[in-house]
Amino acid sequence: MKHLLHFPYQNVLVLGLAKSGTAAAHLLLDSGVSVVINDLQAEENDQNVADLRQKGAEFILGSHPISALEHMGLVVKNPGIPYDNEMVQEAMNKGIPVITEVELAGLIHEGSIVAITGSNGKTTTTTLIHEMLQASGALAEIAGNIGKVSCEVARSTTQDTTMIIEMSSFQLLGISSFRPRISVLLNVYEAHLDYHKTLENYQKAKAAIFSNQTKKDYLVYNADQPVVVDLVQEAEATLVPFSTTDRVDGGWLDEEYVYVKDEPVVSREGIALVGAHNLENIIAAVVTAKLEGASNKAIKHVLSSFSGVDHRLQLIKQKDDRMFYNDSKATNILATSKALTSFNQPIILLAGGLDRGNTFDELVPYLNNVKAMVLFGQTAEKLAEAGKKAGVPRILFADDVSKAVPVAYQHSREKDVILLSPACASWDQYRTFEQRGDMFVQAVHSL
Repeated sequence: MKHLLHFPYQNVLVLGLAKSGTAAAHLLLDSGVSVVINDLQAEENDQNVADLRQKGAEFILGSHPISALEHMGLVVKNPGIPYDNEMVQEAMNKGIPVITEVELAGLIHEGSIVAITGSNGKTTTTTLIHEMLQASGALAEIAGNIGKVSCEVARSTTQDTTMIIEMSSFQLLGISSFRPRISVLLNVYEAHLDYHKTLENYQKAKAAIFSNQTKKDYLVYNADQPVVVDLVQEAEATLVPFSTTDRVDGGWLDEEYVYVKDEPVVSREGIALVGAHNLENIIAAVVTAKLEGASNKAIKHVLSSFSGVDHRLQLIKQKDDRMFYNDSKATNILATSKALTSFNQPIILLAGGLDRGNTFDELVPYLNNVKAMVLFGQTAEKLAEAGKKAGVPRILFADDVSKAVPVAYQHSREKDVILLSPACASWDQYRTFEQRGDMFVQAVHSL
């Protein structure tokens, strides 16, 4: 397991434990750094606390005292903690750098890094690139927002390993020198404004993915989206566009093939992944994998067998001629709207979750094929208003996603699609969107 070499900080505050904080603390302690861990939720009898304390970590649990910043040279912040948090604000006022753990991953990984961000499609694109490289015989590890902590994965990589990292805007705000060989900017839509406060701040956070790149590096970007085209004008990296509508000097398609420049790489007939919205993800993945050395044979093989990732338009089962799809990763309106356009059959939509203050008027045009909505969580009433505006025939309510499933089934008919696509984050009722999706899957199998 690799350690940090020539690390300039002797005293580090890890703010927020969870998976990322735990991994960062282990790396720092193993590297001989003095670590204080501050967490509101952790308990003294937690196994993670015991393990880290045995290694020499100090703990401050249950509160965020400003005094914890004394003598600290660096703060490693859990990505979910906002920058208006009092501890974070005070650290920045004192001139103490505040980073996220992915910055540590960049310091210890010696090989190539491919970093992917965007409002939607990150997980699918990241997974495709990883599988394409692995199918080509390359050493490749997947990490980041996809569930594997980057600095933990990086401890076991070599200079021949490519790390493919899915990156959220929360993580990107905490980088300083992190520099991918290839960055991928899929799209930027309005999201997470409760965290970033303004759309401009959110866009700047996404643009940080290429902030340290040079001409030797590559930036794969969505040439169909004007806001992305504007953002990449500031990049120093070599620009590689992709498009689903135009022929560009990068990745594009026609009715028959997906191309990289003038080369037809894969037939569209041979692609298993459904949904028009996935074409952007597929083209971006093909271009990026080719830049990183993947073979056409491997790319074709992956695209012929890859049908999606867990919790993203995942077909769970067919029961009594109804199709059940788990799209729990649809945590915003755009993701749900794209899911709704993937089906021609009547849909019963299960939706709801954390209230971030927005309305759901933008979802109204996509509800025309929805025969019923089963709503739950903090946003249930707001989604009901959108359903009424769209003329959805039946609007129903449930306590949670588990109880929504039998309600949806009861009101379904043959050929219907029963779709969990919440259009909201899960944190009002569930720890993660994965937990929400797992509860849906369990409820479907319990019918």
